[in-house]
Amino acid sequence: MSYQIKVMTQKQAEDIAFNWRYDGEYSFYDMVADEEDLSEFVDPESRGKSTYAVMSNNDLIGFFSVNKVYEHTYDIGLGMKPDLTGKGNGLKFLNEGIKFVIQEFEAERITLSVATFNQRAINLYKKVGFKEINIFMQETNDDCFEFQRMEYECRKGD
Repeated sequence: MSYQIKVMTQKQAEDIAFNWRYDGEYSFYDMVADEEDLSEFVDPESRGKSTYAVMSNNDLIGFFSVNKVYEHTYDIGLGMKPDLTGKGNGLKFLNEGIKFVIQEFEAERITLSVATFNQRAINLYKKVGFKEINIFMQETNDDCFEFQRMEYECRKGD
């Protein structure tokens, strides 16, 4: 499966926000679960050019948001189409995203935050080389949840 990563269009943002629904505890990641996240995601001005659609064979399969933290350090957020999750697709998807951030932004370090209940994602992040940094509480989805901050040191040749 080859990927194309381009700045997200309004139609793609609305498709993700209003049509992608995750099962069980992963419904935490439904865009409609948090009004603030939803409005930022569907508003083209808020989203800006920092959110990218990931396409494969003309199908929208995921997204990456990329935000500069400080020089050569970028924080990412990501999501994969619900029917592709939990089926072994994450490793290639994440590696392609890391490669994209390194090539496009000359990143030397990539950070992300993940809800601590999501051990499936945490295990994937560790597998590709992310290290656990700290745990923090964050208000989202009308409650306060525990998150794990993780960091990836980009290696020459990545």
